[in-house]
Amino acid sequence: MKGHFHRYEKVDYPVSVRPMDKIAGYWIRPGMFDLNGATSLEVGVNFTIHTHRGTSCELLLFHRGEQEPYAVIPFPKEYKIGDVYSMIVFNLKLDEFEYAYRIDGPWDPGKGLLFNKENILLDPYARAVTDQGLWGIRKNKFGYRARVVKDNYEWGSKPQSNRELSDLVIYELHVRGFTQHRSSGVERPGTFHGLKEKIPYLKELGVNAVELMPVFEFDETINAREAGGQKLLEYWGYNSVCFFAPNTSYASTPEYNQEGAELKDLIKALHDNGIEVILDVVFNHTAEGNERGPVINFKGIDNKVYYMMTPDGNYYNFSGCGNTLNCNHPIVRQMIVDCLRYWTINYRVDGFRFDLASILGRKEDGSPMSEPPLLEALAYDPVLGNVKLIAEAWDAGGLYQVGHFPANKRWAEWNGRYRDSVRGFLKGDNWEAWNAAWSIGGSGDLYGNYYLGESSSYVGYNSSINFLTCHDGFTLYDLYSYNEKHNEANGWNNTDGSNDNRSWNCGEEGDTDDPEVLRLRYRMIRNACAVLMCSRGTPMFLAGDEFGNTQFGNNNAYCQDNIISWLDWGLLEKNRELFEFFKFMIAFRMKHTVIRRQLPDAVCGMEPMHAHDVNAEETNLPRDTRTFSMSFAGYDKEAGKDDLVYLSVNTYWEDVAITLPSLNGPQSWYLCVNTYGDGQGRYCYPEGQEPRIDGSFVLRPRSVAVFSAG
Repeated sequence: MKGHFHRYEKVDYPVSVRPMDKIAGYWIRPGMFDLNGATSLEVGVNFTIHTHRGTSCELLLFHRGEQEPYAVIPFPKEYKIGDVYSMIVFNLKLDEFEYAYRIDGPWDPGKGLLFNKENILLDPYARAVTDQGLWGIRKNKFGYRARVVKDNYEWGSKPQSNRELSDLVIYELHVRGFTQHRSSGVERPGTFHGLKEKIPYLKELGVNAVELMPVFEFDETINAREAGGQKLLEYWGYNSVCFFAPNTSYASTPEYNQEGAELKDLIKALHDNGIEVILDVVFNHTAEGNERGPVINFKGIDNKVYYMMTPDGNYYNFSGCGNTLNCNHPIVRQMIVDCLRYWTINYRVDGFRFDLASILGRKEDGSPMSEPPLLEALAYDPVLGNVKLIAEAWDAGGLYQVGHFPANKRWAEWNGRYRDSVRGFLKGDNWEAWNAAWSIGGSGDLYGNYYLGESSSYVGYNSSINFLTCHDGFTLYDLYSYNEKHNEANGWNNTDGSNDNRSWNCGEEGDTDDPEVLRLRYRMIRNACAVLMCSRGTPMFLAGDEFGNTQFGNNNAYCQDNIISWLDWGLLEKNRELFEFFKFMIAFRMKHTVIRRQLPDAVCGMEPMHAHDVNAEETNLPRDTRTFSMSFAGYDKEAGKDDLVYLSVNTYWEDVAITLPSLNGPQSWYLCVNTYGDGQGRYCYPEGQEPRIDGSFVLRPRSVAVFSAG
């Protein structure tokens, strides 16, 4: 590599200016050692980086788009304290340079030491990564580099949200896929701005939280390939290049040295409309992969510190993606805490969902820890005190911790048992009845559901994220359109993706014109929606489920940057009836506090919660029942009256008569939802139009009914 060193000069500046050195034509001085990354100052830029086993470090300055650095500035030995190198470089103009590092040290792959002075290394604390702005175009021909970001964004005085998790309805979406399809009708498709344009739609639907699939900088071209004549990319984004930088290809315009402004505009607009923002974060692995993967930063800075290594210098692979981040090493732990603090403070993020979170609780040798320091640090960090922490409580190494993820009093979990048992029960697996009942009732057997006193909060109900669909698996429409996955387009001969889908095609695989099959499919979707919105815990569903979006049977569309993954907004009008049903059920949930949390005892004397068979007066629930009912009862102090809801689910293919709970006093039961319909296309009843029910009701085949009392 070219680049030369200018004469090293020592100079004493007069009058209150500390001694400085001159290297490569720049005046420098020791920097702020506790300020990681590159930070803009009035006089220049502060650069700080640390390496445990590295023996020397150089700062490289590049003109935009050029291969060779125009300046190479080695850190003088006296600019190092402990393992930290830090210096201020004076008179740098932010828009005139990009930067990277080179670090020298021992090379011994058998011991996991991969130092190589020729490697160009990205700053792990970089706030922006260069040349990432054009989606799908091969980037970083000369290595990953960073830009310095000057953060002067004005957030205003809006306070942080204090909603409980159980008061959220979470809508999971992919920023690009949400508006990339030509049918989206937005001005800037596939971007943060395009999502911002859809905020009126989100408000109409009624969701109050969005969970964004990865928006940290990733390189979708890093494993690009072709299959069946189609170009396949790392579309989902679960291959982080930098944890502190936003994905610039989601910005609709270049943001040189102001990276993240468009994402901040989006978050601010969502907050202004009462919608929280949860980020899907990936701290279990990085884009550097295994022994054959690229060197981006961690491998060349401190390979043995940042990754779990086998005794022979190879990578443990509990992520299924080639490497595993060494999360409970003190250095890595601190970086993760710093990262989440940064996104909370600088981006006002409301919560984080941790991909393959069980890895966050493993030791350096891969074994599980009973009290992982990282999870404890995140649970008690003061900046993160009001931030939602959600774990995907399993990993690719076989560790499954749903119901017993460490520190669950602070953490919520994606409830995998809810997904599996309720999916199975709804399609007719009657042996799942008890597990489904526990799940719909808030999974008290997993999370305790114990009372915290004056806050009227039950911890358990804030621990369970209830979901039937997410990015990983079938869409809700496909769940009732396919018995088998159809992932041939991924290029792995349909061997990838889960085989345990608990799906049912309703009589015909895939597309069909059969009106009976279609009627059944849409009824099954309504059943799923009604049960999800009437379950204790926090409901989450996949974007597009509300209007029947399909991935054509692909249950692992991680590489599909095309119509398989993009939402087809034309289905919104085609399936408007379904969308209106989702709207109603979300509003119904918000109206009835008793679904979301335990209330004081109901005046009418009904139990706070109870599971029933066909007769509400009997307390026994058969383990293999095909018909299930759940009652929720409590006194709503704000409304000044009892809040009573009764959910009934018939998974049988014939009519089933049920008896509703007896009510004391003048109250009566009213039918709010009947997924089978009234024969005239009506599935739900607005307030004041609900039919009165006198004690008994006939559930039609494979249908759900919801009642309230008043």
